[in-house]
Parts: sequence; C-alpha cells; structure tokens
Amino acid sequence: MPLSEHEQRMLEQMERALYAEDPKFASALEGSGLRTYTRRRVYQAVAGFLVGIALLMAGMVAKQVWLSVVGFLVMLGCAVLAVTGWRKAPKPGEQAAGAPHARRQGRQRRSMMDRIEERWQRRRDEQGH
Repeated sequence: MPLSEHEQRMLEQMERALYAEDPKFASALEGSGLRTYTRRRVYQAVAGFLVGIALLMAGMVAKQVWLSVVGFLVMLGCAVLAVTGWRKAPKPGEQAAGAPHARRQGRQRRSMMDRIEERWQRRRDEQGH
C-alpha cells in the first residue's frame, strides 16, 4: 500500500529536519561515508596482516610456537576483514540516492517511496490489472 500524499510530505519534512539538525549523522545514515569507512577498514586489515607476519616470524626466530600461531591467526583474521571490506565497498561512481551533493547538482531528488510506488504501478500494468 503506497503512502498517502500527507504521509509522503511528513516523511520529506522529517528528512529535511534530520539534515538541518545533524547533517553529518544524516549523511552517515544514507551511506555517503560508506566508501571511506570501508577503505579505512581495508587499510587497517592490511596493516594488521603485516603485524601478523611480524609475529609469525618473531615466533619462528624465538622458537615460540604459540607466538607463531597467534601471528597466523592475526593474519587470517585480517585477511578475512580485508576481503569482506573490499567486497562491501561501493564503486567509485556510486552514491546513495538523495545524497546532499546530488541536490546541489540540481538533479531532481526522488524519495524511496516514489520509486517503490512507481515499480508497483509498473508491475500492476504489466500484469494487466
């Protein structure tokens, strides 16, 4: 069931109020900082992987098996974090819909509910209802 006009206006007013009150929080919610966050996470994982290699080598030199095992586990964990962070990172040209810079460029911003309603109507038309 699509939102009524009144509900859509209320939702848009709430979005504008959120941007006005705390633009940094609002942009974090919409995902504009996601690319930076995932890039930072991948860099941290790579640094952790290098620390794991150092621990592994130090354990081998000191003949401490437990230190080598810890180093290997650190390497494994950081490798998993780097790979999952890399996959979740948005592509360079991607941006969440309705981002603040998109409005500044003069593009017409459509709310998520408008897009959902349009898809619903298209499906109904295709089915012949």
